[in-house]
Amino acid sequence: MSQYQEIATVARIEKFANKNFRLTLDCPQIAASAKPGQFVMIRTGIGKDPLLRRPFSVHQTSSGGRLQIYFKVVGRGTEILAQVKTDQEISVLGPLGRGFRLNVNAPAILIGGGLGIAPMLFLAKENCRLKRNCANDLVLLGAREKNEVEHLLDDFKRLGLRLLIATDDGSLGHHGLVTEILQSTILPPGCTVYTCGPEAMMAGVSRICQAQDIPCQVSVESVMACGMGACLGCSRPAKDGSYTHVCLNGPVYDAEDLLWTM
Repeated sequence: MSQYQEIATVARIEKFANKNFRLTLDCPQIAASAKPGQFVMIRTGIGKDPLLRRPFSVHQTSSGGRLQIYFKVVGRGTEILAQVKTDQEISVLGPLGRGFRLNVNAPAILIGGGLGIAPMLFLAKENCRLKRNCANDLVLLGAREKNEVEHLLDDFKRLGLRLLIATDDGSLGHHGLVTEILQSTILPPGCTVYTCGPEAMMAGVSRICQAQDIPCQVSVESVMACGMGACLGCSRPAKDGSYTHVCLNGPVYDAEDLLWTM
């Protein structure tokens, strides 16, 4: 698996509500190699502040060598990244990790919650590119409120996918959890579920899929120091009693292989 360290140039900065940002980077080597579900490690500051890179899911790529990340300001690293300017250069390492394994012969159910929506767009685009006909596929997106998701909807709609939304406050779509939509929706026979989002959401999706004997792949979010297996800081328990390291063995797993405690 090819990995690159590139000095990427910021091509575009989009600021959305609730401190959400989308950066478009000229990053040709990583963009050409990235697969849905993989991530990059970005040095957000200059020098040693902050010392460590930060992990970001690949939101989407383009044939022109551009790569997008979608993030929310939650700490020092993302606060610095949110202040970058167009044409500024930043160091990007990737693509890293194991991505989603698409089954082009099965209907796809894509479920994203919160910042877990980020890799779902890349996955949706690749899924439609490979299949050419996504009429039987479905995208479920969940957020706390309308402002956290509405600016991303057009990107999914352009692909012609059926789209269902859930918000905690009822400001858009179903008033409640995205897992409630999944539970009440009649899914096409032989489908595969792909999901990324908060731990509780993915645990719920995993339980629903297991009860209906539906294959489910989950993209796990984890704090990482290196992204390459050196620090072993991203370990999490597996169902067989062992520990798995998200940066190397994931971030995408079969849901049945992980231990869900929520």
